[in-house]
Amino acid sequence: MNHPIPDTDLDEDNDFSPACQPAETLRLSVPIDLAGLRLDAALAKMLPDYSRSRIAGWIKDGEVLCNGQPASPKTKLIGGEQLAVNIQPSQETQAYTPEAMPLDIVYEDDSVLVLNKPAGLVVHPAAGNWTGTLLNGLLAHAPELSQVPRAGIVHRLDKDTSGLMVVAKTLPAQNHLVQQLQSRSVKRIYRAIADGIVPFDGKIETQIGRD
Repeated sequence: MNHPIPDTDLDEDNDFSPACQPAETLRLSVPIDLAGLRLDAALAKMLPDYSRSRIAGWIKDGEVLCNGQPASPKTKLIGGEQLAVNIQPSQETQAYTPEAMPLDIVYEDDSVLVLNKPAGLVVHPAAGNWTGTLLNGLLAHAPELSQVPRAGIVHRLDKDTSGLMVVAKTLPAQNHLVQQLQSRSVKRIYRAIADGIVPFDGKIETQIGRD
């Protein structure tokens, strides 16, 4: 069975970073297909694991530079701009702690690790699941992930979904993975099991994303 690298699908209202993580600077290049969008709208698409309100706050506080200069949320982009975003951890993230747990790691080197997430495991702490998450387990397995924003997690699988996840162990690796997800150079394959016998053959193609 193929284990896909899934699209980023983090909850908009549940931002997260490793425990006691200071601000980190994420450097991004604006994709040409986002030309014409405002800075705040473009960043919401480029950083889907952070809420729009949090991104807007960073821009307002001067934590986002466009080509080295502070910018307004209304700044229109033409594509190719170089953005520097100071990722500020939220208050809730200061409570995140390492928790030892079994992890099905299928590959690991100095830059990345790939693990098979089982169904039933929540990826990151949020209301109702502040402990026992994959993020907590990653911090216990590789303490150096406390130096990487979001403990190196660049995408998510839902709680009841199993499959492979890629985790960056360094900030450069995280930046590269984020850029690959943005450029869609990473192939994602989703598989589902139907309950019962499907009476016909067919193919469904549609966009899946946050409203």
